[in-house]
Amino acid sequence: MKYVDGFVLVVPKKKLKEYKKMAQGGAKIWMKYGALDYKECIGDDLKPNMGGFKVATFPQITKLKKGEAVVFSYIVFKSRKHRDQVNAKVTKDPSMNDPEMKNTPMPFDMKRMAYGGFEVLVDSSK
Repeated sequence: MKYVDGFVLVVPKKKLKEYKKMAQGGAKIWMKYGALDYKECIGDDLKPNMGGFKVATFPQITKLKKGEAVVFSYIVFKSRKHRDQVNAKVTKDPSMNDPEMKNTPMPFDMKRMAYGGFEVLVDSSK
């Protein structure tokens, strides 16, 4: 069964162009080393009508402020073992270890990022 690394993060809207450029580079690297899919999605409908059900929204859980956007990202792998192999290659890629980029700040707040690995429970592509 496939495996997914998932991320939720907050990006200042004024840094979205910078974030997109960084994410496009990430997509190239992860796909180069074998990821099956790579998506970066910007929040659009963050207070959906759930038919009267009360649910936590992304703005609530991220403590979203004016001028910020929620980004939901995921990378798909064959398995957790495959994810670990791909990520090991990614971390050794020269572009991920460029000394000139070492002190470059991320275009988002790392303290408000959530990340985890997930086993796929249901897959409609099968």
